Amino acid sequence: MIQLVVFDMAGTTVDEKNVVYKTVHQALLRGGLDVSLETVLWHGAGKEKFQAIKDILQHLQGQVDETVAKAIHRDFEQLLDAAYAVLQPEPMPGAEQVFSSLRARGIKVALDTGYKRLVAEFLLNRLKWTKGATYDVLITADDIENGRPHPDMIRAAMAACGVEDPKYVAKVGDSAID
Repeated sequence: MIQLVVFDMAGTTVDEKNVVYKTVHQALLRGGLDVSLETVLWHGAGKEKFQAIKDILQHLQGQVDETVAKAIHRDFEQLLDAAYAVLQPEPMPGAEQVFSSLRARGIKVALDTGYKRLVAEFLLNRLKWTKGATYDVLITADDIENGRPHPDMIRAAMAACGVEDPKYVAKVGDSAID
């Protein structure tokens, strides 16, 4: 029996209008790169955002100039702050009901995300989702050493929820990297 379900946030449980990847796309364009939003999503979805930018640069240029990647990431963070100032995220249809149903059956609900903790908590506050009522644990890119596709976030959620065997864990996400 499943004891823990680990849900991705953006695009899976949280409808944030794809603002993060649109903002990554905007920062890359402002950095002089000719890239489509589809390419940004394909190579960046689900990843910690600096890693996503580096992976997109690797795809586009065959190499990563760390100075360029850092500059694009700084611009991305400033653009994202401005976008979040006006963003009103919404729960994905049925997400809250799924959480409630799982928790009522004694199944722990973890949220994991490639966002920094500050961004994730901002979204959760806007949604009025609270630890212990809506979900059991939040694991962010800030909490682990290796982002997805490495299992660090899932393992951290397991440890926080007291689940020892991964055969009792389900992962739900909207990107291949999940």
